[in-house]
Amino acid sequence: MNQSRSTLPLPPGEFGLPVLGETLNFFRDPNYAVKKHQKYGPVFKTRLLGRPTIFVKDSAANQFVLSNENKYFVVSWPPSTKALLGKLSLALQTGGEHQNRRKLLAQAFMPRALSGYINTVQSTTQQYATRWAGQGELIWYPELRNYTLDVACKLLVGLDNGSQTKLGHLFETWCEGLFSIPLALPWTRFGKAKRCRQLLLEEIKQTIVQRQQATDLGNDALSLLIQARDDDGNGLSLAELQDQILLLLFAGHETLTSAIASYCLWVAQNPSILDKLRAEQATFDPNMPLTLDLLRQMSYLEQVLQEVLRIVPPVAGGFRQVLETCEMDGYQIPAGWNVLYEITQTHMNSDIYTEPAAFQPERFDAEENKLRSKYSYVPFGGGIRECLGKEFARLEMKIFAVHLLRHYTWELSPDQDFSLVAIPTPHPRDGLKVRFSKRS
Repeated sequence: MNQSRSTLPLPPGEFGLPVLGETLNFFRDPNYAVKKHQKYGPVFKTRLLGRPTIFVKDSAANQFVLSNENKYFVVSWPPSTKALLGKLSLALQTGGEHQNRRKLLAQAFMPRALSGYINTVQSTTQQYATRWAGQGELIWYPELRNYTLDVACKLLVGLDNGSQTKLGHLFETWCEGLFSIPLALPWTRFGKAKRCRQLLLEEIKQTIVQRQQATDLGNDALSLLIQARDDDGNGLSLAELQDQILLLLFAGHETLTSAIASYCLWVAQNPSILDKLRAEQATFDPNMPLTLDLLRQMSYLEQVLQEVLRIVPPVAGGFRQVLETCEMDGYQIPAGWNVLYEITQTHMNSDIYTEPAAFQPERFDAEENKLRSKYSYVPFGGGIRECLGKEFARLEMKIFAVHLLRHYTWELSPDQDFSLVAIPTPHPRDGLKVRFSKRS
């Protein structure tokens, strides 16, 4: 170990209980990190899930962590997440293997593939919105979960109405255990999720085998991955296809539901922003088919969605294991410890964003954007592990927003709790109760 680094002080903080540390507080208290930063400053230490962990929260720290992947840091996940994603999942792969696999999976998110997804997203959005208008009053968040799962199942594995299938029901229970205490007892969230993982893999395996035997492979992500070959001409094994599809379903459903629900909530709470969004839509010919290029021209919608992902990022941060002792902010970051770079706390940093708690889409206009470091806005992470499905997520959010802005209106029902449940991804505590109707 570098002698000068070994003499640096450790960050301030406390480890809490033996082994467990402050794990329970971390999971239970959505303001855990805020309180700790107020007490200790921008860098603090604690113990989570049995491992000493350092929390960091600004653009310089993000840049240091995300641009030193495989040098000082390597990806790390809570034990529950590791066990449920599976060891062949891209999320857990590192080094050359990760780069190789990422290149294969990226084929499902190239512009040509994304263009092919537009009609499915539109038709699913239309089908759901028609039903919601018929219901009038509804608890929206569970419906949005079904909506994004239907889109993900159709585009990733060619399955219709995925939320209503066996796979869909298993998937929901599996998601609930992803960020939990890894206690594999039959009645715990983790225990139930672990059982569901095995059943999910069976369902996915049957789908893959049927597809491999079919004469027409189809044009969803699964067909692209079955045909994908690396530089040596090797494809993905059945076991790896299972783990990668499970990861893509999670990424295309869980985090997206959170983002879309946040959009619906914030826009409803800001009528002047909703008016500006509708005014922008009125400048486009409603008969023009939606294309990637047309969606790119909707600059105010783009700013609103960026602000949604700033104010409520679906993923609050990312864990890294320290490979080699290094220095950050004058503190020693010891090898073997974990670092958690914090997305939410970076986005709420008043040194970067004026009035960070206010919803102000204009802060993402082109001029103001140029003045900020790219590591000050990281809803999709950054560096070589930046979210692979980033453009897919943005596409689905935009199509959903456009359809609702043009054809529907929604109002928040009174007497409900809008505070957020943080795990597995942020969502309104009372499920987002709304009155939903067709625009006259």
